[in-house]
Amino acid sequence: MHRFIMIELSNITKTYRMGEVDITVLSGISLKVQSGELIAIMGPSGSGKSTLMNIIGCLDRPTSGAYHFESREISTLSDDELAAVRNSKIGFVFQTFNLLPRFSALKNVEVPLIYSGVPARLRRERAVPVLEQVGLSDRMHHKPTELSGGQQQRVAIARALVNNPPLLLADEPTGNLDSRSGSEVLDILTGLNRQGVTIMIVTHDKDVAARCKRIINLKDGQIINDQVIV
Repeated sequence: MHRFIMIELSNITKTYRMGEVDITVLSGISLKVQSGELIAIMGPSGSGKSTLMNIIGCLDRPTSGAYHFESREISTLSDDELAAVRNSKIGFVFQTFNLLPRFSALKNVEVPLIYSGVPARLRRERAVPVLEQVGLSDRMHHKPTELSGGQQQRVAIARALVNNPPLLLADEPTGNLDSRSGSEVLDILTGLNRQGVTIMIVTHDKDVAARCKRIINLKDGQIINDQVIV
């Protein structure tokens, strides 16, 4: 599999204005991520993990510094251009699932395709295989309230995958799950990584990090350790 530099952050800072005070959340982050990596981002609460993930995911803009995604300078893009990158290139998995309660699993997975303008018939053709891929072929017509936490997270993963993005960002994906369901979700994520999807996971859980091939530790908005696991 051909590897290339997918993500390059150069001296990224992020500062928020809180009343009269500037709060610096990220302070000079420089980082390169190759395609096909499986990375855990760790650190205490307030270390900047989620802010870093939001910038990488084009959900937020850095205060200063440069961000290149697949060699494209991201920080100069318009909001519409950022939204297009998010929808076509990046899948998101969150701790809280963020499923639409009135929609079936199948309809939830189809949502990104609606935003992409995919016709209804083709949406179903693309959504069904990814639900099968995460082991939910017998649950696709169930609503979130009819599914376990682990099954809901698998729906969320299928939704993140339906546009076939090269990058998957997961923020505490096992945080609301019991150990067995969490392990099943990790099995799916590591399996996707073996198929070539680049995956970055924000986690507090050392067991989750142990499944990754690289661990980046943040503290006070800076990278204090970046370790490749052999």
